Amino acid sequence: VQLVESGGGLVQAGGSLRLSCAVSGSIFSDNAMAWYRQAPGKEREMVAVINIRKGTDYAKFVKGRFTIARDNRKNMLYLQMNSLKPGDTAMYYCVDCEDQYYCSEYVRRNWGQGTQVTVSS
Repeated sequence: VQLVESGGGLVQAGGSLRLSCAVSGSIFSDNAMAWYRQAPGKEREMVAVINIRKGTDYAKFVKGRFTIARDNRKNMLYLQMNSLKPGDTAMYYCVDCEDQYYCSEYVRRNWGQGTQVTVSS
């Protein structure tokens, strides 16, 4: 499975970015997908997950600001990030979850290389 993220960059606080992830080698429409992030010196944390029915779940710290979406025809995953804060600065990872609904540590997961998001104050 290959996952290639794009769309990261430097943005001022209050700005927006849209991350994209191209997925190959996976039965994309049969798997839940997720975005995780990791900031320097911090543990990796789940940002958002979308299941095969396009149901979504978000971490409390991004709810109302970020939107996860998937295009099963194009094998693409997206993360629209609005009202960005300096605390959102992290490496963002696209994750293919070998389960239809969940993407926890109990599920086999495939990771992309990540795309850096930096939010300046």
